[in-house]
Amino acid sequence: MVRKSNNKEYIRNLEKRVETLRILTEVSSIISSTLDIRELMSLVMEKAKEILSADACSILIYNKNTNKLEFEVAICGEEETSELLKKKITLDMGQGIAGWVAQNQQIVVIKDVKKDKRFFHDVDKMTGFETKSLIAAPLIGRRGLIGVAEIINPQKEDYDLEILSILTRHFATAIENALYHAETLEKERIKQELEIAATLQKSFLPEKPVFEKGRIRVSAINIPARHVGGDLYDFVEPDINKAGIFIGDVSGKGVSAALYMAKIISDFRYISRGINSPSDVMNKLNKVLSGAPRGMFLTAIYLIVDVEDGEAVISVAGHPPCIMIKKDEVDVLEMSSGPPLGIIETDFDENRVILKNGDRLIMLTDGVFEAKNVSGERIGFNTILEFIRENRNIENLIERITGLINEYSKNTEMADDITIMEVSCL
Repeated sequence: MVRKSNNKEYIRNLEKRVETLRILTEVSSIISSTLDIRELMSLVMEKAKEILSADACSILIYNKNTNKLEFEVAICGEEETSELLKKKITLDMGQGIAGWVAQNQQIVVIKDVKKDKRFFHDVDKMTGFETKSLIAAPLIGRRGLIGVAEIINPQKEDYDLEILSILTRHFATAIENALYHAETLEKERIKQELEIAATLQKSFLPEKPVFEKGRIRVSAINIPARHVGGDLYDFVEPDINKAGIFIGDVSGKGVSAALYMAKIISDFRYISRGINSPSDVMNKLNKVLSGAPRGMFLTAIYLIVDVEDGEAVISVAGHPPCIMIKKDEVDVLEMSSGPPLGIIETDFDENRVILKNGDRLIMLTDGVFEAKNVSGERIGFNTILEFIRENRNIENLIERITGLINEYSKNTEMADDITIMEVSCL
């Protein structure tokens, strides 16, 4: 009799192990079938609902930003109930049974939720669903808490908690892998979109960074701090013997600054046609930009130079000063300046400078002298000015200035967009 009893127990244990292996194999197959996070969660919870003959299953994902649990998947009889849970209900850490499980990271089995003080009745009140019993298990990955899985009103009672723990660990790993896959795809999508945006933004700038007309030669370097930026420059020909040179810096950086920069370039080109007065152009552009989003503005310099006699008329809107390079000296040009464009209505002044043979005029944006080293120290305008003085006779001066900035800020993230222009009188 004892042997028969032992044999029956052995067979039951063997059958249980076979069943456990079957379940683990099925779930493993489901887990490896997709990297789509929503499909994965739905498939696994459908399987859990089937295995335990449950009325419903749900997954609440932990939102680190809000420190709340949010319904991501809810599988029950009514689709409207599932959508209601996802749209309307969130739980604080420690709130309800799911919140307690998330906070304590322990699996719980509640035979009668009415007897458990932790149970959050508002969910049933809102959905009309009746929760009688439930199993709640934390989903914990390599990076910490992912969320909580709930199996509601399970009819099957001969389940093994150890098996459930194993399943939830496997499931948590699968969710984490799927999330990582989704993050990777999203990063790649953003990267591609930024590359497209960068290409489009470059198309708004002059096709070539060099412009020559008469005795005047202009060259430019533009380096955005990110894929796209808010610095801009342009060359126009307002008259047959005139060259218009424009440099500007939109407040901020990134996509919003880049979009605003594209608008400004378009507006500038339209406004500057046939106008030989830089202050008139700045006044008109200022009015156009007065409707800019709050906090958006433009510092700028626009000069129109006679390509025959070298006379340059310059209008400044809150932009860093120009640096004049002559044969034996380098000076910062003192010029009257109005406020940045797009802030207040005003009339911009004009400044006059004569460019003689061999003279060079350097214009730059503040990203040039705001470059930082690994200690967080800015290179400063005076360092740039001294470098120009020491290298005033070098032909590729703006490239050398760029090299200085790159060396100074090596192993750091660019603080701001960089644009440098050189106007030479030949």
